[in-house]
Amino acid sequence: MSSSNSKIRMGIAGIGNMGSHHAKVIFGGEIEGMELGAVCDIAENKEEWAKSNLEGVPFYYDYKEMIQSGNIDAVLIATPHYLHPPIAVCGFEHGLHVLIEKPAGVFTKQVEEMNQAAIKAGKVFCIMYNQRTNPVFAKAREMVQSGQLGELKRCVWIITNWYRTQSYYDSGSWRATWEGEGGGVLINQCPHNLDLWQWIFGMPVKISGNCAYGKYHDIEVEDDVTAYAEYADGSTGVFITTTGECPGTNRLEITGDRGKMVVEHNRIKFWELSASEREYCYNSDKGFEPLKAEEKDVYPDPDAKETGHSGILQNFANAILHGEELLAPGEEGINGLSISNAIHLSDWLGEPVELPVDAEKYLEILRDKIKNSKVKKSSAQSEIADLHGSFNSRWNGK
Repeated sequence: MSSSNSKIRMGIAGIGNMGSHHAKVIFGGEIEGMELGAVCDIAENKEEWAKSNLEGVPFYYDYKEMIQSGNIDAVLIATPHYLHPPIAVCGFEHGLHVLIEKPAGVFTKQVEEMNQAAIKAGKVFCIMYNQRTNPVFAKAREMVQSGQLGELKRCVWIITNWYRTQSYYDSGSWRATWEGEGGGVLINQCPHNLDLWQWIFGMPVKISGNCAYGKYHDIEVEDDVTAYAEYADGSTGVFITTTGECPGTNRLEITGDRGKMVVEHNRIKFWELSASEREYCYNSDKGFEPLKAEEKDVYPDPDAKETGHSGILQNFANAILHGEELLAPGEEGINGLSISNAIHLSDWLGEPVELPVDAEKYLEILRDKIKNSKVKKSSAQSEIADLHGSFNSRWNGK
């Protein structure tokens, strides 16, 4: 796949919510250098959907058959979370490039194995962290990494605009169960936020997590979370999220000794200090007077556009065909998941945990939770399900 005239034949495993969207985008010719080679799902009604919407595209019920069919050069994995790593590993073992939907997996042990398979295969490996295409977050990262905020002190993200009703959770038997999803708001709604947190501010070394399970909904997993993170350089982080509040908030605040940045409503405000706060603190003879700060609106490059899912798909195709650098390398999916696992494990153990998270201990406790998990019988098809396709137990038992 080196010729500029070549096209990547993409196979999609899972054509539910996101998979069907990606299929339509690729089938419609919206991604340069990519065409839809095959799709796969275990639900019979998905084959009918594919025949109606993806005329002529081969359909498979078994992802292994699709991967070994010779019809595809790469596979996009949009199945329930537990299946992301094993399908990826199968793809790598058969010489395919791999693009996975978020999250990378449910527990770090399986993601580490997936990452090793990717390295061994030497194929292009990407994760659908489409929020990295947002120019506002990219600019925030640039400001932090360039030292514009100075010595970092604190990162606080309040992300509570993930409101969900009980109908949402009832729309699929696998939703909000340890067996079906492997967690709640952290594993379902927040992977993008956890990725952006570490992408912008870096990886912590210790986390204290507090989770409430079924606090606002009739579910067995967490729907309310507060976490406190510590960093090697002494800076700290706070992460607050829930699916049970409205109106919600989405506010990222980062403070350094040279100023403070707030990202909210897709805008950046920056309060730039006239000097280093740390130096001022010890050299000033004024006990109460703070440093002067200039308030600024910060704008990304005017030519930068948020390209979302299509941007990641295009970047993936370009990486395979032309060697373009990946915006969201698949191996980095373990970072946000490590934070998520650490928050859970800290709550389960009732004490702070260090990162990298103890993968064996996490898996041991998770297995106990899966053993007692109650996969629901689907009692409703929410508006979301109606819009994006059934969320029933398509993948149960696979």
